[in-house]
Amino acid sequence: MSEISIPLIQKLDSKKELKFIQLIFVDINGIPKGMEIPMTRYEEAVKEGIAFDGSSISGFQEIEDSDLIFKADPSTFAEVPWERVARVYGYIYKDKEPYWADSRAILKNLLDELGERGITAYIGPEPEFYFFKRNGSWELHLPDVGGYFDIINLDKARDIKREIALYMPYFGLIPEVLHHEVGRAQHEIDFRFDNALKTADNIISFKYIVKAVGEMHGLYATFMPKPVYGMPGNGMHLHISLWEGDKNLFMGEKGISKTAMYFIGGILEHARALTALTNPTVNSYKRLVPDYEAPVYISWGYGNRSALIRIPASWGKGARIEYRCPDPSANPYLAFTAILKAGIDGIENEIEPSAYVEENVYEMSEKAREELGIGTLPENLKEALRELKKDKLLKRALGKAYRNFASYKEKEWADYIKYVDENGIPRDTKKVTEWELERYFYF
Repeated sequence: MSEISIPLIQKLDSKKELKFIQLIFVDINGIPKGMEIPMTRYEEAVKEGIAFDGSSISGFQEIEDSDLIFKADPSTFAEVPWERVARVYGYIYKDKEPYWADSRAILKNLLDELGERGITAYIGPEPEFYFFKRNGSWELHLPDVGGYFDIINLDKARDIKREIALYMPYFGLIPEVLHHEVGRAQHEIDFRFDNALKTADNIISFKYIVKAVGEMHGLYATFMPKPVYGMPGNGMHLHISLWEGDKNLFMGEKGISKTAMYFIGGILEHARALTALTNPTVNSYKRLVPDYEAPVYISWGYGNRSALIRIPASWGKGARIEYRCPDPSANPYLAFTAILKAGIDGIENEIEPSAYVEENVYEMSEKAREELGIGTLPENLKEALRELKKDKLLKRALGKAYRNFASYKEKEWADYIKYVDENGIPRDTKKVTEWELERYFYF
Protein backbone atom coordinates (compact mmCIF):
# COMPACT_ATOMS: atom_id res chain seq x y z
CA MET A 1 0.00 0.00 0.00
CA SER A 2 2.97 2.33 0.42
CA GLU A 3 2.87 3.38 -3.22
CA ILE A 4 -0.78 4.50 -3.02
CA SER A 5 -2.07 7.73 -1.53
CA ILE A 6 -4.55 6.66 1.14
CA PRO A 7 -4.69 9.74 3.39
CA LEU A 8 -7.70 8.77 5.46
CA ILE A 9 -6.22 5.49 6.68
CA GLN A 10 -3.73 7.51 8.71
CA LYS A 11 -6.57 9.18 10.60
CA LEU A 12 -8.29 5.99 11.70
CA ASP A 13 -8.30 4.65 15.24
CA SER A 14 -5.37 2.24 15.27
CA LYS A 15 -7.11 0.16 17.93
CA LYS A 16 -9.85 -0.78 15.47
CA GLU A 17 -8.16 -1.82 12.25
CA LEU A 18 -10.37 -1.89 9.16
CA LYS A 19 -10.77 -5.37 7.72
CA PHE A 20 -12.99 -4.75 4.68
CA ILE A 21 -13.63 -2.11 2.04
CA GLN A 22 -16.73 -1.54 -0.11
CA LEU A 23 -16.17 -0.87 -3.82
CA ILE A 24 -18.99 1.47 -4.88
CA PHE A 25 -20.34 2.47 -8.30
CA VAL A 26 -23.82 3.43 -9.51
CA ASP A 27 -26.19 1.84 -12.00
CA ILE A 28 -28.00 3.74 -14.75
CA ASN A 29 -30.46 5.09 -12.13
CA GLY A 30 -27.69 6.43 -9.91
CA ILE A 31 -28.38 3.73 -7.30
CA PRO A 32 -25.22 2.66 -5.45
CA LYS A 33 -24.06 -0.88 -6.18
CA GLY A 34 -20.92 -2.62 -5.08
CA MET A 35 -19.07 -5.41 -3.38
CA GLU A 36 -16.82 -5.85 -0.37
CA ILE A 37 -13.25 -7.11 -0.43
CA PRO A 38 -10.70 -7.61 2.34
CA MET A 39 -8.51 -4.56 2.91
CA THR A 40 -5.56 -6.73 1.90
CA ARG A 41 -6.85 -6.51 -1.70
CA TYR A 42 -7.16 -2.70 -1.76
CA GLU A 43 -3.90 -2.14 -3.64
CA GLU A 44 -5.06 -4.69 -6.21
CA ALA A 45 -8.38 -2.84 -6.54
CA VAL A 46 -6.54 0.40 -7.29
CA LYS A 47 -3.88 -0.91 -9.66
CA GLU A 48 -5.41 -3.89 -11.43
CA GLY A 49 -9.10 -3.76 -10.58
CA ILE A 50 -11.59 -6.32 -9.29
CA ALA A 51 -13.67 -8.35 -11.75
CA PHE A 52 -17.45 -8.63 -11.43
CA ASP A 53 -20.51 -9.73 -13.41
CA GLY A 54 -22.45 -6.70 -14.69
CA SER A 55 -25.36 -8.59 -16.27
CA SER A 56 -27.78 -7.94 -13.39
CA ILE A 57 -26.89 -4.25 -12.93
CA SER A 58 -29.62 -1.94 -14.26
CA GLY A 59 -28.50 -0.43 -17.56
CA PHE A 60 -25.28 -2.44 -17.86
CA GLN A 61 -24.20 -5.45 -19.97
CA GLU A 62 -26.24 -8.32 -21.35
CA ILE A 63 -25.67 -11.71 -19.76
CA GLU A 64 -23.65 -13.05 -22.70
CA ASP A 65 -21.07 -10.25 -22.46
CA SER A 66 -20.98 -9.13 -18.84
CA ASP A 67 -17.40 -9.33 -17.54
CA LEU A 68 -16.44 -5.94 -16.10
CA ILE A 69 -13.61 -4.58 -13.95
CA PHE A 70 -13.90 -2.07 -11.10
CA LYS A 71 -10.84 0.09 -10.42
CA ALA A 72 -10.85 2.08 -7.18
CA ASP A 73 -10.23 5.83 -7.14
CA PRO A 74 -8.10 6.25 -3.97
CA SER A 75 -8.95 9.96 -3.71
CA THR A 76 -12.47 8.90 -2.65
CA PHE A 77 -11.43 6.55 0.17
CA ALA A 78 -13.57 7.03 3.29
CA GLU A 79 -14.26 5.27 6.57
CA VAL A 80 -17.80 4.21 7.46
CA PRO A 81 -17.50 4.93 11.18
CA TRP A 82 -20.60 3.08 12.36
CA GLU A 83 -19.58 -0.15 10.59
CA ARG A 84 -15.80 -0.05 10.89
CA VAL A 85 -15.39 -0.70 7.17
CA ALA A 86 -14.11 1.59 4.43
CA ARG A 87 -15.63 2.47 1.08
CA VAL A 88 -14.29 3.89 -2.16
CA TYR A 89 -15.72 5.00 -5.50
CA GLY A 90 -14.07 4.19 -8.79
CA TYR A 91 -14.37 3.57 -12.51
CA ILE A 92 -15.51 0.58 -14.54
CA TYR A 93 -13.57 -1.01 -17.38
CA LYS A 94 -14.34 -3.60 -20.03
CA ASP A 95 -11.60 -5.29 -22.04
CA LYS A 96 -9.09 -2.86 -20.48
CA GLU A 97 -11.01 0.15 -21.85
CA PRO A 98 -13.25 2.59 -19.93
CA TYR A 99 -16.76 1.17 -19.89
CA TRP A 100 -19.15 3.33 -21.90
CA ALA A 101 -22.09 2.89 -19.47
CA ASP A 102 -20.09 4.06 -16.44
CA SER A 103 -21.91 7.24 -15.37
CA ARG A 104 -19.02 8.53 -13.29
CA ALA A 105 -16.60 8.18 -16.21
CA ILE A 106 -19.02 9.97 -18.55
CA LEU A 107 -19.04 13.03 -16.27
CA LYS A 108 -15.28 12.90 -15.73
CA ASN A 109 -14.65 12.85 -19.50
CA LEU A 110 -16.66 16.05 -19.93
CA LEU A 111 -14.93 17.71 -17.00
CA ASP A 112 -11.53 16.74 -18.44
CA GLU A 113 -12.53 18.44 -21.70
CA LEU A 114 -13.47 21.58 -19.80
CA GLY A 115 -10.25 21.32 -17.81
CA GLU A 116 -8.21 21.40 -21.01
CA ARG A 117 -9.80 24.81 -21.62
CA GLY A 118 -8.94 25.92 -18.10
CA ILE A 119 -12.56 25.71 -16.88
CA THR A 120 -13.80 24.13 -13.65
CA ALA A 121 -17.51 23.59 -13.00
CA TYR A 122 -18.71 23.97 -9.41
CA ILE A 123 -22.09 22.73 -8.22
CA GLY A 124 -23.82 23.06 -4.87
CA PRO A 125 -26.91 20.83 -4.37
CA GLU A 126 -29.87 21.12 -2.00
CA PRO A 127 -31.29 17.58 -1.73
CA GLU A 128 -34.49 17.34 0.31
CA PHE A 129 -35.76 14.22 2.06
CA TYR A 130 -38.50 12.88 4.33
CA PHE A 131 -38.32 10.70 7.42
CA PHE A 132 -41.17 8.21 7.80
CA LYS A 133 -42.27 5.45 10.11
CA ARG A 134 -43.75 2.33 8.53
CA ASN A 135 -46.11 -0.26 9.91
CA GLY A 136 -45.45 -3.08 7.45
CA SER A 137 -47.60 -1.57 4.68
CA TRP A 138 -47.31 1.51 2.48
CA GLU A 139 -49.29 3.54 5.01
CA LEU A 140 -46.59 6.04 5.91
CA HIS A 141 -46.57 7.70 9.33
CA LEU A 142 -45.03 11.13 9.91
CA PRO A 143 -42.71 11.33 12.94
CA ASP A 144 -43.12 15.13 13.27
CA VAL A 145 -45.54 17.88 12.29
CA GLY A 146 -43.02 20.68 11.81
CA GLY A 147 -42.97 23.07 8.88
CA TYR A 148 -40.43 25.34 7.21
CA PHE A 149 -37.63 26.39 9.59
CA ASP A 150 -39.50 25.06 12.63
CA ILE A 151 -37.27 24.20 15.57
CA ILE A 152 -37.33 22.62 19.04
CA ASN A 153 -40.79 21.21 19.77
CA LEU A 154 -42.04 20.69 16.21
CA ASP A 155 -38.80 19.37 14.68
CA LYS A 156 -38.54 15.93 16.25
CA ALA A 157 -35.63 14.98 13.98
CA ARG A 158 -33.28 17.79 15.01
CA ASP A 159 -30.96 15.43 16.93
CA ILE A 160 -30.91 13.02 13.98
CA LYS A 161 -29.95 15.83 11.59
CA ARG A 162 -27.11 16.82 13.94
CA GLU A 163 -25.90 13.24 14.01
CA ILE A 164 -25.95 13.12 10.20
CA ALA A 165 -23.97 16.36 10.07
CA LEU A 166 -21.36 14.96 12.46
CA TYR A 167 -20.88 11.89 10.26
CA MET A 168 -20.66 13.84 6.98
CA PRO A 169 -16.99 14.96 7.31
CA TYR A 170 -15.92 11.29 7.44
CA PHE A 171 -17.07 11.13 3.81
CA GLY A 172 -15.57 14.47 2.78
CA LEU A 173 -18.79 16.51 3.02
CA ILE A 174 -18.82 19.84 4.86
CA PRO A 175 -22.28 20.52 6.37
CA GLU A 176 -23.39 24.15 6.25
CA VAL A 177 -27.10 24.54 7.14
CA LEU A 178 -29.56 22.12 8.78
CA HIS A 179 -33.27 22.94 8.75
CA HIS A 180 -36.80 21.62 8.61
CA GLU A 181 -38.42 21.93 5.19
CA VAL A 182 -41.98 22.89 4.23
CA GLY A 183 -43.50 19.42 4.45
CA ARG A 184 -44.19 17.69 7.73
CA ALA A 185 -41.21 15.42 8.48
CA GLN A 186 -39.34 16.91 5.49
CA HIS A 187 -35.76 18.09 5.95
CA GLU A 188 -32.75 19.59 4.25
CA ILE A 189 -29.05 19.62 5.12
CA ASP A 190 -27.00 21.79 2.80
CA PHE A 191 -23.34 21.00 2.28
CA ARG A 192 -20.43 22.89 0.74
CA PHE A 193 -20.26 23.15 -3.05
CA ASP A 194 -17.38 21.48 -4.88
CA ASN A 195 -16.26 20.57 -8.37
CA ALA A 196 -18.95 18.70 -10.30
CA LEU A 197 -17.44 15.22 -9.92
CA LYS A 198 -16.88 15.57 -6.19
CA THR A 199 -20.38 16.98 -5.75
CA ALA A 200 -21.90 14.02 -7.62
CA ASP A 201 -19.95 11.68 -5.32
CA ASN A 202 -21.11 13.72 -2.33
CA ILE A 203 -24.77 13.35 -3.29
CA ILE A 204 -24.41 9.56 -3.36
CA SER A 205 -22.59 9.64 0.00
CA PHE A 206 -25.11 12.03 1.56
CA LYS A 207 -28.09 9.85 0.67
CA TYR A 208 -26.27 6.85 2.12
CA ILE A 209 -25.52 8.65 5.39
CA VAL A 210 -29.08 9.98 5.80
CA LYS A 211 -30.65 6.57 5.19
CA ALA A 212 -28.22 4.76 7.48
CA VAL A 213 -28.61 7.19 10.39
CA GLY A 214 -32.38 7.25 9.95
CA GLU A 215 -32.44 3.47 10.15
CA MET A 216 -30.44 3.60 13.39
CA HIS A 217 -33.34 5.59 14.85
CA GLY A 218 -36.10 3.37 13.48
CA LEU A 219 -36.97 5.72 10.61
CA TYR A 220 -37.01 5.36 6.85
CA ALA A 221 -35.47 8.22 4.90
CA THR A 222 -36.65 8.74 1.33
CA PHE A 223 -35.45 11.08 -1.41
CA MET A 224 -38.36 10.02 -3.63
CA PRO A 225 -39.56 13.12 -5.54
CA LYS A 226 -43.21 12.90 -4.39
CA PRO A 227 -43.73 10.32 -1.64
CA VAL A 228 -47.11 11.63 -0.47
CA TYR A 229 -49.86 13.18 -2.58
CA GLY A 230 -50.90 16.63 -1.38
CA MET A 231 -47.58 17.34 0.35
CA PRO A 232 -44.46 19.12 -0.97
CA GLY A 233 -42.12 17.00 -3.05
CA ASN A 234 -38.39 16.50 -2.63
CA GLY A 235 -36.35 18.72 -4.91
CA MET A 236 -32.64 19.08 -5.46
CA HIS A 237 -31.96 22.67 -6.54
CA LEU A 238 -28.51 23.05 -8.07
CA HIS A 239 -26.30 26.14 -7.69
CA ILE A 240 -23.90 26.26 -10.62
CA SER A 241 -20.92 28.39 -11.60
CA LEU A 242 -17.94 28.11 -13.95
CA TRP A 243 -14.45 29.19 -12.94
CA GLU A 244 -11.16 29.82 -14.72
CA GLY A 245 -8.50 29.54 -12.05
CA ASP A 246 -9.63 31.86 -9.25
CA LYS A 247 -11.90 33.88 -11.57
CA ASN A 248 -15.64 33.25 -11.42
CA LEU A 249 -16.78 33.41 -15.07
CA PHE A 250 -20.34 34.13 -13.93
CA MET A 251 -19.32 37.32 -12.15
CA GLY A 252 -20.09 40.51 -14.07
CA GLU A 253 -19.38 44.17 -13.37
CA LYS A 254 -22.97 44.72 -12.32
CA GLY A 255 -24.59 41.42 -11.45
CA ILE A 256 -23.85 38.29 -13.46
CA SER A 257 -21.77 38.11 -16.62
CA LYS A 258 -22.72 37.63 -20.24
CA THR A 259 -21.19 34.16 -19.98
CA ALA A 260 -23.67 33.29 -17.24
CA MET A 261 -26.55 34.63 -19.32
CA TYR A 262 -25.53 32.48 -22.28
CA PHE A 263 -25.23 29.48 -19.93
CA ILE A 264 -28.82 30.12 -18.82
CA GLY A 265 -29.84 30.41 -22.46
CA GLY A 266 -28.38 26.98 -23.18
CA ILE A 267 -30.24 25.34 -20.32
CA LEU A 268 -33.52 26.96 -21.35
CA GLU A 269 -32.92 25.86 -24.95
CA HIS A 270 -32.53 22.22 -23.88
CA ALA A 271 -34.84 22.37 -20.83
CA ARG A 272 -37.48 19.92 -22.01
CA ALA A 273 -34.94 17.25 -22.95
CA LEU A 274 -32.91 17.82 -19.78
CA THR A 275 -35.83 16.77 -17.59
CA ALA A 276 -35.43 13.16 -18.72
CA LEU A 277 -32.11 13.19 -16.84
CA THR A 278 -32.77 15.67 -14.01
CA ASN A 279 -36.24 14.23 -13.30
CA PRO A 280 -35.91 10.64 -14.53
CA THR A 281 -38.76 8.79 -12.83
CA VAL A 282 -42.50 8.45 -13.28
CA ASN A 283 -42.86 9.94 -9.81
CA SER A 284 -40.74 13.01 -10.70
CA TYR A 285 -43.60 14.51 -12.69
CA LYS A 286 -45.98 14.32 -9.75
CA ARG A 287 -43.68 16.79 -8.02
CA LEU A 288 -43.55 19.13 -11.04
CA VAL A 289 -47.01 20.58 -10.51
CA PRO A 290 -48.13 24.11 -9.56
CA ASP A 291 -48.46 25.36 -5.97
CA TYR A 292 -45.53 23.47 -4.40
CA GLU A 293 -42.60 25.71 -5.41
CA ALA A 294 -41.61 23.15 -8.05
CA PRO A 295 -41.07 24.82 -11.45
CA VAL A 296 -43.34 23.88 -14.33
CA TYR A 297 -42.68 26.76 -16.71
CA ILE A 298 -39.49 27.40 -18.69
CA SER A 299 -38.48 30.86 -17.54
CA TRP A 300 -35.81 32.68 -15.56
CA GLY A 301 -35.59 35.57 -13.15
CA TYR A 302 -33.70 37.06 -10.22
CA GLY A 303 -35.72 36.72 -7.02
CA ASN A 304 -38.40 34.60 -8.69
CA ARG A 305 -38.80 31.18 -7.08
CA SER A 306 -41.51 30.17 -9.53
CA ALA A 307 -39.00 30.30 -12.40
CA LEU A 308 -37.01 27.34 -13.70
CA ILE A 309 -33.74 29.24 -13.26
CA ARG A 310 -33.17 31.84 -10.55
CA ILE A 311 -30.23 34.17 -10.05
CA PRO A 312 -29.58 34.36 -6.29
CA ALA A 313 -28.88 37.73 -4.67
CA SER A 314 -25.27 36.81 -3.81
CA TRP A 315 -23.12 38.28 -6.58
CA GLY A 316 -19.40 39.05 -6.82
CA LYS A 317 -17.32 35.89 -6.24
CA GLY A 318 -20.53 34.14 -5.19
CA ALA A 319 -22.22 34.74 -8.56
CA ARG A 320 -24.08 31.64 -9.68
CA ILE A 321 -27.34 30.38 -11.11
CA GLU A 322 -29.90 28.18 -9.35
CA TYR A 323 -31.50 25.45 -11.48
CA ARG A 324 -34.68 24.48 -9.66
CA CYS A 325 -36.34 21.52 -11.37
CA PRO A 326 -33.91 18.63 -10.61
CA ASP A 327 -34.86 16.12 -7.95
CA PRO A 328 -32.83 13.63 -5.85
CA SER A 329 -33.91 10.61 -7.93
CA ALA A 330 -31.56 11.79 -10.69
CA ASN A 331 -28.32 9.99 -11.43
CA PRO A 332 -26.11 12.99 -10.53
CA TYR A 333 -23.31 11.99 -12.90
CA LEU A 334 -25.58 11.85 -15.96
CA ALA A 335 -27.63 14.87 -14.88
CA PHE A 336 -24.54 17.04 -14.34
CA THR A 337 -23.11 15.93 -17.69
CA ALA A 338 -26.26 16.98 -19.52
CA ILE A 339 -26.72 20.27 -17.64
CA LEU A 340 -23.12 21.38 -18.20
CA LYS A 341 -23.22 20.34 -21.86
CA ALA A 342 -26.41 22.37 -22.38
CA GLY A 343 -24.96 25.40 -20.61
CA ILE A 344 -21.70 25.25 -22.59
CA ASP A 345 -23.74 25.00 -25.78
CA GLY A 346 -25.41 28.26 -24.77
CA ILE A 347 -22.01 29.91 -24.25
CA GLU A 348 -20.49 28.64 -27.49
CA ASN A 349 -23.50 29.65 -29.56
CA GLU A 350 -24.27 32.83 -27.57
CA ILE A 351 -27.85 31.81 -26.87
CA GLU A 352 -29.65 34.73 -25.25
CA PRO A 353 -32.10 33.58 -22.57
CA SER A 354 -35.73 34.38 -23.27
CA ALA A 355 -38.78 34.17 -21.02
CA TYR A 356 -37.51 36.55 -18.33
CA VAL A 357 -40.14 37.07 -15.63
CA GLU A 358 -40.28 38.33 -12.05
CA GLU A 359 -44.00 37.72 -11.52
CA ASN A 360 -45.41 34.51 -10.07
CA VAL A 361 -45.61 32.45 -13.26
CA TYR A 362 -48.34 30.23 -11.81
CA GLU A 363 -50.67 33.22 -11.45
CA MET A 364 -50.14 34.50 -15.01
CA SER A 365 -52.71 33.83 -17.68
CA GLU A 366 -51.90 31.42 -20.49
CA LYS A 367 -51.98 34.35 -22.93
CA ALA A 368 -49.48 36.32 -20.85
CA ARG A 369 -47.12 33.35 -20.73
CA GLU A 370 -47.39 32.88 -24.49
CA GLU A 371 -46.56 36.54 -25.09
CA LEU A 372 -43.40 36.17 -23.01
CA GLY A 373 -42.42 32.93 -24.77
CA ILE A 374 -42.73 30.86 -21.60
CA GLY A 375 -42.94 27.17 -22.43
CA THR A 376 -43.70 24.24 -20.13
CA LEU A 377 -41.69 21.27 -18.95
CA PRO A 378 -42.87 17.77 -19.97
CA GLU A 379 -45.89 16.49 -18.11
CA ASN A 380 -44.62 12.93 -17.71
CA LEU A 381 -41.61 10.67 -18.23
CA LYS A 382 -42.75 9.51 -21.65
CA GLU A 383 -42.89 13.08 -22.93
CA ALA A 384 -39.47 13.84 -21.45
CA LEU A 385 -37.92 10.79 -23.13
CA ARG A 386 -39.42 11.88 -26.43
CA GLU A 387 -37.75 15.28 -26.04
CA LEU A 388 -34.41 13.70 -25.15
CA LYS A 389 -34.61 11.49 -28.22
CA LYS A 390 -34.82 14.65 -30.38
CA ASP A 391 -31.91 16.41 -28.66
CA LYS A 392 -28.75 15.48 -30.56
CA LEU A 393 -26.45 17.46 -28.26
CA LEU A 394 -27.50 15.66 -25.09
CA LYS A 395 -27.49 12.27 -26.79
CA ARG A 396 -23.90 12.88 -27.91
CA ALA A 397 -22.99 13.90 -24.37
CA LEU A 398 -24.21 10.54 -23.04
CA GLY A 399 -22.61 8.57 -25.87
CA LYS A 400 -23.54 4.91 -26.13
CA ALA A 401 -25.02 5.09 -22.62
CA TYR A 402 -27.99 6.98 -24.09
CA ARG A 403 -29.32 3.76 -25.61
CA ASN A 404 -29.16 1.95 -22.27
CA PHE A 405 -30.74 4.83 -20.39
CA ALA A 406 -33.56 5.35 -22.89
CA SER A 407 -34.46 1.66 -23.21
CA TYR A 408 -34.47 1.20 -19.43
CA LYS A 409 -36.67 4.25 -18.87
CA GLU A 410 -39.05 3.35 -21.70
CA LYS A 411 -39.61 -0.02 -20.06
CA GLU A 412 -40.12 1.75 -16.72
CA TRP A 413 -42.88 3.86 -18.28
CA ALA A 414 -44.46 0.80 -19.94
CA ASP A 415 -44.48 -1.07 -16.61
CA TYR A 416 -46.21 1.88 -14.94
CA ILE A 417 -48.85 2.14 -17.65
CA LYS A 418 -49.53 -1.58 -17.37
CA TYR A 419 -49.98 -1.22 -13.61
CA VAL A 420 -52.40 1.72 -13.73
CA ASP A 421 -54.43 0.17 -16.56
CA GLU A 422 -54.77 -3.13 -14.71
CA ASN A 423 -55.88 -1.31 -11.56
CA GLY A 424 -58.33 1.08 -13.20
CA ILE A 425 -56.23 4.16 -12.37
CA PRO A 426 -56.26 7.10 -14.82
CA ARG A 427 -52.98 7.33 -16.72
CA ASP A 428 -52.67 11.04 -15.95
CA THR A 429 -53.27 10.70 -12.21
CA LYS A 430 -51.15 12.89 -9.98
CA LYS A 431 -51.80 10.69 -6.97
CA VAL A 432 -48.88 8.55 -5.81
CA THR A 433 -49.45 4.85 -6.53
CA GLU A 434 -48.21 1.82 -4.65
CA TRP A 435 -46.19 0.90 -7.77
CA GLU A 436 -44.20 4.12 -7.35
CA LEU A 437 -43.64 3.59 -3.64
CA GLU A 438 -42.35 0.07 -4.23
CA ARG A 439 -40.04 1.25 -7.02
CA TYR A 440 -38.76 4.61 -5.78
CA PHE A 441 -39.14 4.82 -2.00
CA TYR A 442 -35.61 3.54 -1.39
CA PHE A 443 -33.97 5.70 -4.09
